[in-house]
Amino acid sequence: MPVSIPASSSILSSDHLLPFLRQTYRLGESATCRLIKAGVNHTYQITDGEHRFVFRVYSLNWRTRTDVEEEIRLLNHLKNGGIPVSYALPDTSGQYIQEIDAPEGMRYGVLFSQAEGQKLLTFSGDIHEQLGRTMARLHQLTNDFPLDRVAYTTTYLLDDSLPQIAPFLPIDSPEMQFLRDARNWLTTELNRADRTQIRMGAVHLDIWFDNLNIDASGEATLFDFDFCGNGPLALDIGYYLMQLHSTETDAAAFHAKRARFLDGYESVQPITDEEKRMLPMLGVAIYYFYLGVQCARFDNWSNVFLNEIHIQRLINLRIKRWYDFNGLGR
Repeated sequence: MPVSIPASSSILSSDHLLPFLRQTYRLGESATCRLIKAGVNHTYQITDGEHRFVFRVYSLNWRTRTDVEEEIRLLNHLKNGGIPVSYALPDTSGQYIQEIDAPEGMRYGVLFSQAEGQKLLTFSGDIHEQLGRTMARLHQLTNDFPLDRVAYTTTYLLDDSLPQIAPFLPIDSPEMQFLRDARNWLTTELNRADRTQIRMGAVHLDIWFDNLNIDASGEATLFDFDFCGNGPLALDIGYYLMQLHSTETDAAAFHAKRARFLDGYESVQPITDEEKRMLPMLGVAIYYFYLGVQCARFDNWSNVFLNEIHIQRLINLRIKRWYDFNGLGR
């Protein structure tokens, strides 16, 4: 006799999602829907004639309804302030959030505008400078703009991430020892920061080449604010620079593009000396967090992708490489 066992994660059928989207958003009969990314969230490309959209389905228990509402509120705030972002679109009844009865339980879905252009792994100094200006303008709007979402504290980024990573690495491995030692040093340094010199507000937390599209004119549009929350605005700068270091293997090219990005940012508003001191540390702290997220959401990734070798590679080639490059821990 068949046994009924609940699912922990599922991928919704594009063919069956499409009729719902056609009706809910009044799309044309020729509209199409295809899955383009499956991870913590599932992303579908919606094409309706010349118009393109993105429909995101959040994983079960990944975000609360309030989390999603606050993400949308931030996007509307930025859009109204002239920041080029992919923003949420309402359905025919004016609602932004759909509730979907998936096999594992109720999941939220949101339709977003398409970020025009394409992803580029590396791009010119001119575009980095323009992105610096865009991030600074974004931070002008998010400075002292609190969200009813997570606060990215030192404890949350570092201490809470290690227990999520630990089951995937031998406790006495060099990588685990490095993570523990670096966590202790980073905690001390970040906690002694002069808070009066640190701007606080809403942060994106994941601005890098994978979350921005660049059009033919060099204009970049930001998207995927799924990790937005509260914290030092310098978190976004630190993470951007760490990701730049991972894609620019030539040291001279990295330093040149880093300078262009920071010049662009500071042409709009200054970065304090204390924030500059913290930038390398903040990038590392965010990487702890994202490594913890990957481990905590194992069911979304599967062991084909998330295994000991993958984690060791990220620790040694991303986290430790950046840590050593900046002379941290000395």
